[in-house]
Amino acid sequence: MRRFFNNPFIIVLFVILAVDPIMTLLTGGPAAFMNWFMDELLFLPAIIIGLSFHEYAHAQAADLCGDDTPRLQGRVTINPAAHIDPMGFLALIFIHFGWGRPVEINPRNFKHTKRDEIIVGLAGVTMNLFLAVVFGGIIKLITVLMPGFLFASGFGGRVGYMLMQIVWVNVMLMLFNLLPIPPLDGFNVAAQIFNFRYKSIYYTLYEHSMLILMVVVVFNIPGKILIRPLILICELIMNVLFGVPQWMWLM
Repeated sequence: MRRFFNNPFIIVLFVILAVDPIMTLLTGGPAAFMNWFMDELLFLPAIIIGLSFHEYAHAQAADLCGDDTPRLQGRVTINPAAHIDPMGFLALIFIHFGWGRPVEINPRNFKHTKRDEIIVGLAGVTMNLFLAVVFGGIIKLITVLMPGFLFASGFGGRVGYMLMQIVWVNVMLMLFNLLPIPPLDGFNVAAQIFNFRYKSIYYTLYEHSMLILMVVVVFNIPGKILIRPLILICELIMNVLFGVPQWMWLM
């Protein structure tokens, strides 16, 4: 997976997709740049928290299942420096699609290979869902203790936007990584569940994973198929679970 994300074609894809937002910033003047800068600054905690805890969860799960490879590589930590890939981070900033440094594992160290690979594969998305619920609860707590604070203009509104972005991005990371396409977690979990992890189709699909993901991203397939479940899950967390029906105003 690390070789995949360091592939020069992925870098070219990023450059192509980033041209439009970069040109918009360059031609929009100082006001447009400052608006973008403030939005991305408030978006930054969601990226750092979502990616760092996602990769940490993979590493911790692998370690608990008997594989010390992530621990030896210094990945069993929530320190963002251990998990953030520079190119993936820039991609998230400019095109809101990116990646962290994939956690390397050695399945031969697992006690129960199939079960443990599924556990490790699902650990990241489970952590993202957990974080979305936790920060949804924080938003609810603030609305109870300080009514109207998060929905006001100025500082309170910025805090509300930042917190809601953490919920939104973590749900988005969960759904995106569950897509059964290589090299995402959903593909590896599906390979274990449907018993094709060690069959030729797995390696064939993985060999073409760069092309598959490029097509998926260029045609915005995740955006088209995930937006409704993304809104639905955020609605379940924010409104049904915590009773904050006006959560969309924080976006």
